[in-house]
Amino acid sequence: MSQRWRVSIAYDDVSIDTILDAPDSEVIDSLVLLPSSSRDSEDFDEIAEMFAAEGFRVIRPQPRGMCASTGPMEGLTLHDYARDVAVVIERLAEGSAFVLGHAFGQWIGRCVAADFPALVRGVILAAAAAKATPPGLRDHLAKCVDTSLPDPDRLAALQAAFFAPGHDPSPWLGNWHPVASKSQRAASAATPQAEWWTAGSAPVLDLQAQLDPWRPADTRNGILDDLSAERVTIIVIPDASHALIPEQPDAVVNAVCSWTRTLQGN
Repeated sequence: MSQRWRVSIAYDDVSIDTILDAPDSEVIDSLVLLPSSSRDSEDFDEIAEMFAAEGFRVIRPQPRGMCASTGPMEGLTLHDYARDVAVVIERLAEGSAFVLGHAFGQWIGRCVAADFPALVRGVILAAAAAKATPPGLRDHLAKCVDTSLPDPDRLAALQAAFFAPGHDPSPWLGNWHPVASKSQRAASAATPQAEWWTAGSAPVLDLQAQLDPWRPADTRNGILDDLSAERVTIIVIPDASHALIPEQPDAVVNAVCSWTRTLQGN
């Protein structure tokens, strides 16, 4: 069993709405979950409870402009989003945490590790895209975010960009934040990739989805080649696409728990 509650973490002119899940038993480590582009961390309700059952204090900061998180939305870089997460870790994680980012969220996770290395035990890249991706995928993503489009059009886009055959994309029709999405895109464009790509010097779990169009099979070793085999562990989850976590929650939790155990105590 676990306990769930929400707190607001404020600094300067920013307030970060944060969900916490904690086990009734002893906490073995803290784990921060960062959501995909344009989506909030309530996507992680199921796996947050699963991770808490494994002994993690699970911390889910909502990105600016989503739920009750507030702060300036213009003129940002990924470093601003990373600072939001770092302050949450400082206040709630009792020293440091593992950071799992899904899709766009792993860009922020890597930026946190680069900017605040003492706060990050290790980084989990869940469905990290390759360095270069086909433009058509971003067109599909834009349709997913555009809640004014008919549901059939958005479902087709979700299926193409996020979900493997046989997996239902309809639960993802909701939970999109178009205004925050615009801010995230601008922040990404304003931040040189080299400033966050290597995740500082943190250990990295590259958790790939077997059928992810954003990460073709011929790019499997791209991050490992950039960061070195000493730092990077690759695990490929079968029967999953870019959404990954709602498609294979058990496999994701098992992979993350197994990897973090190799680092606990270090």
